[in-house]
Amino acid sequence: MMTETTTYEPPKVWTWDSENGGNWSKINRPIAGATHEAELPRGKHPLQLYSLGTPNGQKVTIMLEELLELGETGAEYDAHLIRIGDGEQFSSGFVAINPNSKIPALFDTGTGSRVFESGAILLYLAEKFGHFLPKDAAHRTEALNWLFWLQGSAPYLGGGFGHFYAYAPEKFEYPINRFTMEVKRQMDVLDRELAQNRFLGGDEYTIADMVTWPWYGNLAMGDAYGAGEFLQVESYKNLRRWTDDILARPAVQRGRMVNRTWGPLEQQLHERHDASDFDLKTQDKIAPQTAE
Repeated sequence: MMTETTTYEPPKVWTWDSENGGNWSKINRPIAGATHEAELPRGKHPLQLYSLGTPNGQKVTIMLEELLELGETGAEYDAHLIRIGDGEQFSSGFVAINPNSKIPALFDTGTGSRVFESGAILLYLAEKFGHFLPKDAAHRTEALNWLFWLQGSAPYLGGGFGHFYAYAPEKFEYPINRFTMEVKRQMDVLDRELAQNRFLGGDEYTIADMVTWPWYGNLAMGDAYGAGEFLQVESYKNLRRWTDDILARPAVQRGRMVNRTWGPLEQQLHERHDASDFDLKTQDKIAPQTAE
């Protein structure tokens, strides 16, 4: 409970205070465009991914690893690390691929297409390779329902709940309560759906599951924002079952390692340029952990 409250009176004209944004203040600014000139690296594979292993980044690497698991060699990719805390998403090269300066961004060297927004990338890859999106209209529509549900819902989890609960410079009761209520409602939506179906929208594993799992699967495991107990995530039994089922997939286990720069060193693969990198280039092998 708050023992003291202060009321914020907005000025007539807002001004930007770049130092007043919490842990992630440097990734946000009120203008678009590049801040500096820098070209993006280019690897040898058909698909060039520029990303970080956040939930949005994991969506794409999980999809790419699932495609490779099916033998789609055209889905080979280079995953280049974009350190958003250092402002690399504001380079001229990155802005040329994604004018919104958000990860992930994909460049298809075969078609010359740039693809940005994680949901758009998964839809692009599903259509390009013909996997993980049902062919018949009814089931395709149901998968897309959930894909767009996630794209509209996740900002309330990350930018709303996660920000105010874990990252904001001060904790305030009203926004935490407001976004907690919404996130618990979202988990209940998923839990009720997954009581009826093995996967989101039916019995077939699709891009709807891939876009949703990095956000709500990690949340259901208690791995997000240190909020597992606070949100009572263990009470969402069907969501937890779905979470565990998807986590058991080898492609998901690999995909969530790519471009990851936190957590256990053996689960961090800062960049991925070859399938062997998962065995040879995780951080525990490149930079052995020093004794504390």
